[in-house]
Amino acid sequence: MNATLIDSLRNASAGGLSFTAGVALLAGLMAWLAVEIFRALLRANAERVQNRVTLAKLRAQLHEMKLRCREAEQAQTGWNGLRKFAVVKKICECEDVNAFYLKPHDGRPLPQFKPGQYLTFQLDLPGRDKPLIRCYSLSDSPHQKDYYRVTIKKEKAPPDKPELPHGAGSSFFTDMVKEGDILNVKAPTGHFFLDMAKTNPIVLLAGGVGITPMLSMANAIAASGSKREVFFFFGVRNVREHIHKAELEKLAAENDNIHLQVAYSKPGEKDVKGKDFQHEGRVGIELLKEILPSNNFEYYLCGSGAFMKSLTDGLEAWGVPDSAVHFEAFGPATVKKKTAAPTPEETTHLAKINVTFARSNKTVRWEPSAENLLEFAQAQGVKIDSGCCAGSCGSCVVAIKSGEVNYLKKPDTTPDAGTCLACVCRPKNDLVLDA
Repeated sequence: MNATLIDSLRNASAGGLSFTAGVALLAGLMAWLAVEIFRALLRANAERVQNRVTLAKLRAQLHEMKLRCREAEQAQTGWNGLRKFAVVKKICECEDVNAFYLKPHDGRPLPQFKPGQYLTFQLDLPGRDKPLIRCYSLSDSPHQKDYYRVTIKKEKAPPDKPELPHGAGSSFFTDMVKEGDILNVKAPTGHFFLDMAKTNPIVLLAGGVGITPMLSMANAIAASGSKREVFFFFGVRNVREHIHKAELEKLAAENDNIHLQVAYSKPGEKDVKGKDFQHEGRVGIELLKEILPSNNFEYYLCGSGAFMKSLTDGLEAWGVPDSAVHFEAFGPATVKKKTAAPTPEETTHLAKINVTFARSNKTVRWEPSAENLLEFAQAQGVKIDSGCCAGSCGSCVVAIKSGEVNYLKKPDTTPDAGTCLACVCRPKNDLVLDA
């Protein structure tokens, strides 16, 4: 403390303050000043942190907006109706499974699709009086700009019913489609897809050929450079059925955020645990509990009916909300989304409705528990063609001779006036169908 300051304090003591009290006052003022400076530094630091957080949020929002705009632009570059595609490669991936690489015959650019979506094919099969409609998931990244890829397994008759025919569409692709062939294809569609604008961790659950949309999702994450955490569970019987084995292993080896877990339910003698697969048994809820750090993920499922039902039931029991569980919506081997139960009044009304299948000469009282018109018709032995069972492909279109229907969801394909898509509607009143 310098002499001038000491003199000032002594003079202050002459006015009633002692020298000691003056020093104490100065010390208090210095302490207050130090506290204020410290608080100012804390505020400045907090503001810097807040600014960084705000900037990060703005960047994330801008990135999401760009992705949304890109998706909108890509949607506009699709096509209406059928477009001809050439099969440029056909590769056998494993037993009874082939990958088909498709390029547009007109040479024009391909619109990017959403990972998880599918293509609808109009197939001209020998001996059929009208085309067969089939839907197959795209199995590669939407970032591939040169081709689309579908991976198709030949669906054979069940071992206990060998007299039944093999799957018509999958057999046609496996046995008859070859490189150089031209196929009629509708644009990618489907409501089961991964939102690439999100960054939350996900779990992909695939059984057998159900791996196709999951592989598209995982490839999309890898190709985008995203560090989104992915737990990828895949269940098959053994290495003979291990679809896209080399591609899966390469994907996991090159991306630290993608954790591949392969389960063989019936490993072969030469299948090596730790090399070909990680777990013996099936992909089930107990395996998920063993591997996942918590249940706080979004889940995407595709596989056989038994595979999907087991997992959806297990996830529900584990406390996973329905909103976090997504599964493929088309095909006969799927779990149906829960729909709101009809009110007692609606049930009473539905139970009074008669559905007439004019060509089949059948009139049946509607069952309020029936899922949709397609399912109801099949239960009555009335044949209505079907494909996606999700209101997208249009193959279940049937003429309405009288009456009206209510749609369970808005169909992707808008039916012509006087017709309905049987897979996504129910009768509104007494109904006569040309079926």
